[in-house]
Amino acid sequence: MAVALALLAAMSALSSCTSPATAELTRLEHPVVDGAPLRLLVVGDWGRKGGYNQTRVAEQMGKVAEETEIDFVVSTGDNFLENGLAGVDDMAFHDSFMDVYTAKSLHKPWYLVLGNHDYRGNVLAQIDPALRKIDSRFICMRSFIVSAGIVDFFFVDTTPFQLQYWTDPGEDHYDWRGVAPRDAYIANLLEDVDAAMKKSTATWKIAVGHHTMRSVSAHGDTQELLELLLPVLKENGVDFYINGHDHCLEHISSRDSPIQYFTSGGGSKAWRGIFQQNEDKLQFFYDGQGFLSLELSENRARFAFYDVFGEALYHWSFSKANLQKVQSSASVTEE
Repeated sequence: MAVALALLAAMSALSSCTSPATAELTRLEHPVVDGAPLRLLVVGDWGRKGGYNQTRVAEQMGKVAEETEIDFVVSTGDNFLENGLAGVDDMAFHDSFMDVYTAKSLHKPWYLVLGNHDYRGNVLAQIDPALRKIDSRFICMRSFIVSAGIVDFFFVDTTPFQLQYWTDPGEDHYDWRGVAPRDAYIANLLEDVDAAMKKSTATWKIAVGHHTMRSVSAHGDTQELLELLLPVLKENGVDFYINGHDHCLEHISSRDSPIQYFTSGGGSKAWRGIFQQNEDKLQFFYDGQGFLSLELSENRARFAFYDVFGEALYHWSFSKANLQKVQSSASVTEE
């Protein structure tokens, strides 16, 4: 923690010399009904023009969304594979989003973060409000807050944290417009996130990013996030970190804090066949396609992972009142 704070202080000092002063994150107020639970779906790594079972996952999302009457959808990034959008008129926006998630129940706001594959395209196009004029559901920004009554969602732009994308991108090109220089951008972002979390009075605090914090699949843990972002989450009492990047479904419990890590990156291509244990406690791992359902009330959070057939693979609930897990069950055994 001390090392991370020292790094943050050094980066903040650098940012004051190389970039504009920090500013508050954009806050979006999502309307809610007082006393009613908040329900949403989470999907990531999906944008393949319907291929790799993306359409089948979308179909099951529509059914669950209708049954649970969701309020909105969260996307954990890699919204357009392999190389993001070329521009606001790129037909991939239709082929991978509008023409796939057609169920009436999914015609709710979609709050999206950028993934590393999105950064390989025209990032400015993907975050351009012009896309909302084409489809009003699509709300994509780098980092922002969605306030929905009892919960604040902190969407964090995690791609710039990955040093390898800057120093050794190989044949890939990343659109760093509005981001470079890296250290200044990250320092300002961490300061903004920290300030926003400290101001939050919400019952639940949930961070959403593309990259894994903890994962037992192909990408594994992201060291830059563990060193720089995780201390901010711990300091501010964040309950859950939800991400994509690894093409699977996961729940991992931290052994040194109350934070729970959920990976929902099974929106299309999956089945990588890689498993690598880490230091935290693995609660659930499924290597295939699917998505996450989340219901939040004043005192209880309920999570469920669904597969491409609409089967509920895993349920987990958490009581805010006594800060302990109250139920856990899975139909897929841990590996």
